[in-house]
Amino acid sequence: MHYPINEIFQTLQGEGCQSGRAAIFVRLQGCPVGCPWCDTRHTWVVTPERQVPAEQVLDRSSQSDGWARMDSQAILHALQQLGYTAKLVVITGGEPCLYDLRPLSGALLEAGYEVQLETSGTQPILIHPAAWVTVSPKVAMKGGFEVLDEALARADEIKHPVAREKHIEELDALLARRCHKPNVQIALQPISQQRQATALAIRTCIERNWRLSAQLHKYLQID
Repeated sequence: MHYPINEIFQTLQGEGCQSGRAAIFVRLQGCPVGCPWCDTRHTWVVTPERQVPAEQVLDRSSQSDGWARMDSQAILHALQQLGYTAKLVVITGGEPCLYDLRPLSGALLEAGYEVQLETSGTQPILIHPAAWVTVSPKVAMKGGFEVLDEALARADEIKHPVAREKHIEELDALLARRCHKPNVQIALQPISQQRQATALAIRTCIERNWRLSAQLHKYLQID
């Protein structure tokens, strides 16, 4: 199984339940969801003419739509060659669940890494059972995809982007399906660090005993 890799880099995880941990990000190219606030629009389209050698996507975090074709062993070898010390690997995108992630996640876990997946919940999740799955449900986006019950059921963490009350209502509707794990972690993430969105998220998290995901990396101005 080969994957279109946009970038691989080491930093701190800035979002959700794993926030603050040293982490290696493996970002996959391709996403049909179409979130209007997306800050990785360069990952949306996989075009053959933008394929680049693997060396160009390693140890970088940049706004490039170039991607390299790499299999699980090539990715694992790259992490070892780069000398990264983080033990958490975050598979993100784009929308990584466009691809079968079982070979990649299995190889990473076997090599001693922890694995976290970040997904919109609009695609079937094919990943090792031991991976931590973060579903950031994208409701009524331009791409027209629905959030899947099976994705909510697999989630260890539901990290919901919010800007207005309607986004809280959308999350309530998803949770009302009652297909999620009883111990799932709920986090609210203010969209684009907007002041009003942040105030709404803080108030709601306190009222409901949820978690605030404040996108720590953006406040720290790191990758």
